Amino acid sequence: MERLHWKEGLLADIAARRASPPLALSEIELEAARPASNAETGDIEYRRVTVSGTFDHKGERHFFATFDGRTGFYVYTPLTLADGRILFVNRGFVPYEMKEPETRRAGEVEGPQSITGYARQKLAAKPSSLVPDNDLSKNIFYWKDLAAMTASDGLDPAKVLPFFVDADAAVKNPGGWPKGGVTQFDLPNNHLQYALTWYGLAAALLAVVIASVLRGRRAGTAE
Repeated sequence: MERLHWKEGLLADIAARRASPPLALSEIELEAARPASNAETGDIEYRRVTVSGTFDHKGERHFFATFDGRTGFYVYTPLTLADGRILFVNRGFVPYEMKEPETRRAGEVEGPQSITGYARQKLAAKPSSLVPDNDLSKNIFYWKDLAAMTASDGLDPAKVLPFFVDADAAVKNPGGWPKGGVTQFDLPNNHLQYALTWYGLAAALLAVVIASVLRGRRAGTAE
C-alpha cells in the first residue's frame, strides 16, 4: 500500500509537470545541480523546457526503439547552445529504413532552432543485464549512455550537459521526420492488484488455520 501511494503521487507529479509552462534551460540546470536522494542529479525528470541552439546532424546517435507499432530509432542530435555548450536532444522517431540522414534530408534543419520538450535524466548504468550492449561501430544504442554518446561523437565531456531533452509533439520537422512527441509517460501502476492479491492470500491462509484449529478441537471433544 505504501508503494501504491508512492506511485500515485509520482503519476500526479508527472501530470502536473506536463501541464506546467516550459522552463528556461538555466532553471533546469539549477534544479539538476541540487543533489536528490540516491541520485547523481536533482529531480528534473519530465520537467518542460525550452532550448535554443544549432543542431550538428553529423553527430546523430541512434537509439533502437519502437513507436506506434513500428521498429526504428530515436534520433539523438547534439544541439550547440549560444555559449558553446552541447545538449543531446531526442528529436524523435524515424523508421528503421530511415536510420541514415540521407533518407530524410528535409528534416535536417539548419541554423538556429528553438525546441520545446521534456528534460530527461541520464542513466548511471545499464538498466539490466538483459539489455544488449551498445554497438558503437554501427551507431546503435540500446540504452542511453551519455558518456558513450559523447565519446563516440568526439565531443568534450566538459561541454556536454549532464541530461537529455526529448522534443515534444509540437515540434514539426520538414518531411515529417524525425517525429517528435515520443516521451513515454504511462508508468505501470499495479500495486493495488498486488496488495489485493497478498491480502487475499493472507485471508485464505487465516481461514485455513482457523478451520484446522476447529477441526482439531472437534476431534479432541469426540475422543
